[in-house]
Amino acid sequence: MTTALFSVAGAVAVVAAVVVVVSRRIVHAALWLVLALGAVAGCFGALQAEFVALVQILVYVGAIVVLVLFALMLTKAPTNPLPELTTGRSPFAAVVAAVLALILGTGVVLAFGNEKIKPVTDGSATAIGTQVFKNWVLPFEVLSVLLLAALIGAIALSQRKDSAQHEAQHEKED
Repeated sequence: MTTALFSVAGAVAVVAAVVVVVSRRIVHAALWLVLALGAVAGCFGALQAEFVALVQILVYVGAIVVLVLFALMLTKAPTNPLPELTTGRSPFAAVVAAVLALILGTGVVLAFGNEKIKPVTDGSATAIGTQVFKNWVLPFEVLSVLLLAALIGAIALSQRKDSAQHEAQHEKED
């Protein structure tokens, strides 16, 4: 049963990830990214790593995708497809991606063969919580400060750009 759930969640993640890459609208790509990351959380859930699955949903689906959407809104990036950004290299990129997927898939099959997927024991909330709050407290806090600084910087840059555009428009009117 674990292998079947893992396989279905993995297939959904791969299909959603491909749609993220080929999507022409950035907001649609972000929404497909939610599905892809949610399916990865499903893979962790199938392996009975409940803590990792919940962190996947909270951090990646809940924070990273929202951060991407906020970045789109703050920078006022165009959300419509831009034909001038599309290159003629897409078929070559598809061939390279297929060859890489074949190489990686072959490596996984050769490495693991017919082994069954087994639930993990180190992915429980107790085991990971003990590791994070005993051995990894300082890196955890440094990372949180770094993310806070990045968010403050993004807000400051977006406000500076808006005020400069507003002043330039004001000078034109005078």
